[in-house]
Amino acid sequence: MARSIDPQPKAARGFIPARTDEERYLMRHIEDLARTAFSRDIARYSAFLSDREQDLARAALGRAGVQEGFRFEGGWLNAERRVLCIEPEYSCGEAPICCVRLQCRAQAGAALPAHKDYLGSLMGLELRREALGDIVLPENQPGTAYVFALEPAAQLICRELFQAGHTELTTELLTLDEVPQFPQAEREMHSATVSSLRLDAVLAAMLHCSRGQASELIEAGRVEINHLPADKPHAQVYEGDVFTVRGKGRFNLTALPGKSRKDRSIIEFFQY
Repeated sequence: MARSIDPQPKAARGFIPARTDEERYLMRHIEDLARTAFSRDIARYSAFLSDREQDLARAALGRAGVQEGFRFEGGWLNAERRVLCIEPEYSCGEAPICCVRLQCRAQAGAALPAHKDYLGSLMGLELRREALGDIVLPENQPGTAYVFALEPAAQLICRELFQAGHTELTTELLTLDEVPQFPQAEREMHSATVSSLRLDAVLAAMLHCSRGQASELIEAGRVEINHLPADKPHAQVYEGDVFTVRGKGRFNLTALPGKSRKDRSIIEFFQY
C-alpha cells in the first residue's frame, strides 16, 4: 500500500443547492413541516429521503432557522434512506416506520432473489419510492430480506406481495424493536495512486481502466457523484464522495491520505 509523505489539509465538498423543481419543492415542503411542527409543538415526519435529499432537508431546516429538535431515522443503525423526524421538545410522536420480513420458499439449490428482484417486485405494487427505505439482505440469513417502509406501504406489502423474481415469499410485519441487529458488512478496502484528484483519473483507478474509457463513461451520462449527474471528466473529487457508475457498481472514496514518494495522490476506496 502506498504511504503518504505529504499529508494535506482535508478538503470537503460543499453543499450543492437545489438544481431541479423537484428538489426546490422538497426544500419548501421541509420548511413547511418545520413551521407547522414548531408553531404548534407537534411532531412532523417526512417520507424516506435519499442521501442527497437529506442534505437538502438539512439546508431547508437551516434556512428555516431550525438548529435542533430533529433527527433522521431509517429503522436500523446504518440506514442509507431515512425519514426526517421533526420533534419539538414537548411534542410526542413516533416515526411512521415499519419493517416487513420477507422469507423465500425457494427449492434447495435454487437461486435466491437479489436486491434488484425485491425492489422490482415492490415497485410492481405501484408503491412510490419515497414510501420505501432500505432493503437489507443479511449475509447470515440467506433467503431472508428486511424491507423498511412507511406504515401504509408496509401493510400493503404484507397483503399483496407474494413473490420476488420467480421465488415465492412469506411476509411478516415487525415493529422496529423486533428487527435484529444486522452484522456489519465487511468492505474490502483498496488503495491506488492517481496523477490528480480529477474525476476521470480517480474513476479510472477504481474501475481499472484507462482515463479515456473513464471519460467516455462520464460523457455518456453513466456516472453520478453523491446521487447527482457528473458530466465533466475534470471535476474535482473529495474525500467521502460516493460514485455510482451505471453498469459498473458503486464506490466510496473513503480517504485521501496525501502524496506518494513519486508525488502522486493516494486514494483509498471500497466498492459496495
